[in-house]
Amino acid sequence: MCGIVGFIGKEEAAPILLDGLARLEYRGYDSAGVAVFDGKRLKVAKAKGRLQVLSDMIQAGAAIHGTLGIGHTRWATHGAPSDVNSHPQVSRSGRIAVVHNGIIENYAELKDFLISQGVPFASETDTEVVAQLIEYFYDGDILQAVGRVLHRIQGAYALGIICADEPDRLIAVRKDSPLILGLGQGFNFLASDVTALIKYTRDVIYLEDGELAELTREGVTCYNHLLQPVEKEAAHVDWEIDAAEKGGYEHFMFKEIMEQPEALRRAIFPRLRDGEVVLDSFGLDDEYIQKIEKIYIVACGSSYHVGMVGKYNLERVTRIPVEVALASEFRYMEPIVGERTLVIVISQSGETLDTMAALRQAKKLGARILSIVNVVGSSIARESDVVLYTWAGPEIAVATTKAYSTQLAVVDLLALYFGRKRGTVTQERYDQAVQELLLLPAKMEQVLEKREDIQYYASQYFNHDSVFYIGRNVDYALGLEGSLKLKEISYIHSEAYASGELKHGTISLIEDGTLVVALGTYGRLFEKAMSNVVEVKSRGADVLALTTEDRAGEMAKVANGLITIPETDELLLPSLGVVPLQLFAYYVALQRGCDIDKPRNLAKSVTVE
Repeated sequence: MCGIVGFIGKEEAAPILLDGLARLEYRGYDSAGVAVFDGKRLKVAKAKGRLQVLSDMIQAGAAIHGTLGIGHTRWATHGAPSDVNSHPQVSRSGRIAVVHNGIIENYAELKDFLISQGVPFASETDTEVVAQLIEYFYDGDILQAVGRVLHRIQGAYALGIICADEPDRLIAVRKDSPLILGLGQGFNFLASDVTALIKYTRDVIYLEDGELAELTREGVTCYNHLLQPVEKEAAHVDWEIDAAEKGGYEHFMFKEIMEQPEALRRAIFPRLRDGEVVLDSFGLDDEYIQKIEKIYIVACGSSYHVGMVGKYNLERVTRIPVEVALASEFRYMEPIVGERTLVIVISQSGETLDTMAALRQAKKLGARILSIVNVVGSSIARESDVVLYTWAGPEIAVATTKAYSTQLAVVDLLALYFGRKRGTVTQERYDQAVQELLLLPAKMEQVLEKREDIQYYASQYFNHDSVFYIGRNVDYALGLEGSLKLKEISYIHSEAYASGELKHGTISLIEDGTLVVALGTYGRLFEKAMSNVVEVKSRGADVLALTTEDRAGEMAKVANGLITIPETDELLLPSLGVVPLQLFAYYVALQRGCDIDKPRNLAKSVTVE
């Protein structure tokens, strides 16, 4: 989950590294550091805390000179956040510096060996083991030394490595952690994410697991794990630089909430033609679609909540049994998966390690893999049989918003596509859903226009210590995401429950003043939602309700506060319903003075187990 960047060129490296780290800080912000070759030695500067601490220390890069360097922003795993545990980590001589994203699983064994050889250690990190081990094997060729190390370390890692004895080489290594190479004229980059590069280049190379690269000012050479050269094709990134900027908004999260209608247009409109769902270059033929006996949706975090909604919608439209599994649990649950099982993998980054591991497990068991991802060329996309991109654009805030919305839209498109192919959806039902998909971005804009109302409710309820979200069916699945958003960025204890389960224990937690966010958008179960509101109010709860405009009058009779969304097809209700929940979480966190884009202990992309 850390962010790494490396640069070799003709310009001063330190300011460029700081700029790249600023765009990667969402990946971790426990500490930051850079190492730059100043013509004689490696100059290392690092500090606990946000990137600004480091930037001030080195005068925005002006205090360190040199045209080769690496940088790191840390989300701590091994070793508490501190100056000494910050990256880059250096070898005992100071000649070799390493930045690392991932976990070296056998670091303790390797550390014991190095200590037995008289190698002293300064930090508690697994990364220092890599730096010390490279120096142990170094005999004048940094690439060969790195190659020898890779045969001895186990785990997940993306590495950037420089050596003072070889100032014309920057080494990149990747295994189960994201790392891309940026190609320029007279300069080259390595980075965890394209956002660090698009200011300077949009031409990139995606490294595969086990591959290494040697970057010089003139070019890039890639190698396999045996250090044999391999040919790599460059890809072009279409994202614009302003997509990764705040653009006048106070927070990335708010910007990305407001971008959702346009993101939906990119995800939906190209896939609807003449009233039909069209999935170009779709890798599942009609015969296979007919033979699907079971669908697994595998994901983590908010993507898992997309899967929870997706289960209801896919089963409703396709009549295929759907099971939703946390990616972190999938490998260990002995899933019943075979050739007629379709595994849908959902990930914004396409690099989530647990999700990647689940994908590989499913492939071993014979399943076909369909991935829904945002980042083109990501690891999950490359290893899937079929990829449906969300085209949400860069998402910087740790708390996802537009990625969730676009993922959900793609799942709904897929449900309709399968339903059409399998003959499980009527023409009338299909046409209605397609028409509402076309209207969805505009209706979401209507919801966003009411954001001041939601801000008002946030000002009334921001000081609650515990909040419960309740709902039935898709409203329950929607509540899971609303609850997660609130706890992620406001640090308020929050839980989501299926309303029918209240009487099986949860209602004991309801007392005078408890805030309950009651979701009642799903028309078939609206009366039951109303009954649950009355039930919790009778125990003293304050109820903030969410429903559709046509049912607002009824819900207003029992709820303390009311938020409405436009009517739409029942498949799409969660797509509209999630927006007020995102805004409510945002405004609550704003009222509480929280760091909204960088909540404590969290990072954007989870690339460690």
